[in-house]
Amino acid sequence: MDRIERVRDLRERVGAWRSAGERVALVPTMGNLHAGHLRLVREARARAERVVATVFVNPLQFGPGEDLDAYPRTLAEDQRQLAGEGCDLLFAPRTSEVYPRGQEIQTRVEVPGLSDILCGATRPGHFAGVATVVCKLLNMAQPDVALFGEKDFQQLLVIRRLVEDLDMPVEIVGVATVREADGLAMSSRNGYLDAGERLRAPALYQALRQAGESLRQGESIERVERAATEAILESGLRPDYLSVRVASDLSPAHSGDADLVILGAAYLGRARLIDNLRLTLDSG
Repeated sequence: MDRIERVRDLRERVGAWRSAGERVALVPTMGNLHAGHLRLVREARARAERVVATVFVNPLQFGPGEDLDAYPRTLAEDQRQLAGEGCDLLFAPRTSEVYPRGQEIQTRVEVPGLSDILCGATRPGHFAGVATVVCKLLNMAQPDVALFGEKDFQQLLVIRRLVEDLDMPVEIVGVATVREADGLAMSSRNGYLDAGERLRAPALYQALRQAGESLRQGESIERVERAATEAILESGLRPDYLSVRVASDLSPAHSGDADLVILGAAYLGRARLIDNLRLTLDSG
C-alpha cells in the first residue's frame, strides 16, 4: 500500500482506477486508528474494488482550547494497520495541502440546522469544519462511496445532508459502532482515560440502553431524558446532553414518533464521550 500527500497524486491514482472500470471507496479518518476504523475499511472493500483511506487531523473542526495539539498522531502504525486490511492507498496530506491559502480565508461549507444542535451547541463551528473538510476530501478523491461510523451520528447526518444538497455523486454509508466488551464505543480519544475513568466510561452507553428500555415500556420522553441524565451524573460523568430525537433529521421527538435515536455526550477527565442508540417503537 502506498502513502501519498499531494492531491494531484491522489487524483492520478483514482483516475487510473476509474479508467480501468474499478469502483472506488473512501474512508476518511483523523488517524490513531482502532477496530472501528478497520471495520470501515472492511466494509469499503466489500463495496468497491479499490479503497482509499485518509488520515488528516483537521484543524478547522477544533475550537479554541480543544485538543488539536494533543490529538494522538500515529501515522506509521495507522499505515501498518491499513495495509493489513488490504487498503489500496493512504492519503495523508499536510495541512498546507488541504488549506493552501490558510484557514482564515478558507471557503467553508455549512449545513444549517443540523450543525447547531447537540454537539454543535457545545462546539460552535465544529460541524462547519467537518463539512468543509469532508466536502474537500470527496472532491479530491471523487469516490463512488464513502463510509463513516454511526458513533458520530450527528456528523453522519450532516455529511448526508451536504452531499444531498450539493448534488455530489457519492453514496454515503453509515457503519455500526464497534464497542469494547463492556459496551464503551471505541474512540481515538478513549486513550485519554486513566484506569479509574475507563471503568466508569461505559456508564454513558448503559444510560442510553436503559433509556431505550424505558421508552419501549411507555415512559414519557421527558422522564426518560431526565432519568438518564441523572444516571450519567451519578456514575461520575459530567453530562453535556442526553436527548431523544427523530432519527431522520434530529428534530426533538414527541409521543407517537417511532424511528428514534437517543444521543448522549458526557465529559470524563480529559475525554468527551459521545454515543447513541437507535430504536424503533411500535407506532400502533
